[in-house]
Amino acid sequence: MMKKCKWMIFCLLLLTVPSYGQDFLCQLSVNSMKISGSNREKYNKLQQDLYKFINDRKWCQYNLKANERIECSILLTLDAVAGDVLTASMTVQLQRPVFGSNYKTTLLNFQDKDIKFTYEEGQPLEYADNANLNQLTSLIAFYLNLFLAVDFDSFSLNGGYPYYAKCQSIVSLNQNATEPGWKVFETGQKNRYWLMENLTNGAYSKVHEFFYNYHRLGLDVMSESPDIGRASILESLKLLQDVNKQKSNLYIIQLIVLAKSQEIINIFKEGTAPEKSMVISIMKQLDPANQSKYAAINN
Repeated sequence: MMKKCKWMIFCLLLLTVPSYGQDFLCQLSVNSMKISGSNREKYNKLQQDLYKFINDRKWCQYNLKANERIECSILLTLDAVAGDVLTASMTVQLQRPVFGSNYKTTLLNFQDKDIKFTYEEGQPLEYADNANLNQLTSLIAFYLNLFLAVDFDSFSLNGGYPYYAKCQSIVSLNQNATEPGWKVFETGQKNRYWLMENLTNGAYSKVHEFFYNYHRLGLDVMSESPDIGRASILESLKLLQDVNKQKSNLYIIQLIVLAKSQEIINIFKEGTAPEKSMVISIMKQLDPANQSKYAAINN
């Protein structure tokens, strides 16, 4: 009986140990359907290894509660293989819940088409903060830290700073890498280098104010005060307008518009006539290629 009691106490103690790997609620998929005759078991193993890599490590400096974990998804689509070298694209999405509602807002949702890495079945996925040990783990670590940075920015002003710094460090470590997506001269300023340049350049600091004002002061109060929340969202869009006047067509502005345009349309359909007019004008400046879609705000 005494042994049984001791065993039960031991089990209870195990249950109270924090799960330090649970910073993310991440839906991870590896799609190998484009590779004809491919070794499905190999790529299933890759998916399992990536899942462990994400969940068995501590990424956040805080011990997040279960309801605070970062909600995201990563879809790795394998396009071609040559030996153990894979070319691919990666679709990344970040969401967060909105206070006082069942609604989840999308913060990021875009595709990185410049993915190339080597994967040997059974090879451990190694990673270190101060070295580029593995191209695939560097990519995943970059995006996980970006998720943390943007999510924290949306809850507190400049709250994502430590994680932007980690992203920038990963970019710097990959300047001598042969794989694409990390360097200044690639892809017409639409890669990881330019994304971090935009997010760490003090000239564009209003982007971080946007994330906070739009989400914490805007969406999060709309369930109780729709007019106040909508007014804060309008002010946050003016911040992006200011950045756009400094330099048009920034990559980060394009990604924000990609994630937010339909949500903004839906929000301001309920706005006042002056709000609608201002938002339509701002969005046409931020998203000139899709000006006509914002007429829906007046419908």
